Amino acid sequence: MKNFVVKTIANAGALAVAVWLLDKITLTGDSTGKKIGTLLLVALVFGLVNVVVKPIVKLLTFPLFILTLGLFTLVVNALMLLLTSWLADKIDVSFHVDGFWTAVLGGLIISVVAWALHVVLPDED
Repeated sequence: MKNFVVKTIANAGALAVAVWLLDKITLTGDSTGKKIGTLLLVALVFGLVNVVVKPIVKLLTFPLFILTLGLFTLVVNALMLLLTSWLADKIDVSFHVDGFWTAVLGGLIISVVAWALHVVLPDED
């Protein structure tokens, strides 16, 4: 359970950095508290998308991973971020990613920041 909380906080931090750096990734809210709550909810959705959908997509696109020497990971990460944005819209959460290339750059930022936060934050492993 502790590991789940740490990963969710790391994802929320990484999403916050992407929202801060990219104008086309938006997170709206009336107050800082609402923005943090929205960010944590989006981090949960993003985590679920990465746990449930991402392995299936990676399995189905395995030849493209081999062919591009792993660079196709950027496309898969972008698709997961776009799917998170779509799901957030469906559950009426104010998080939006505007466009594929924004999602590619956002996915790259989220991956780097999440990796750095996972290095710093405590983990059960």
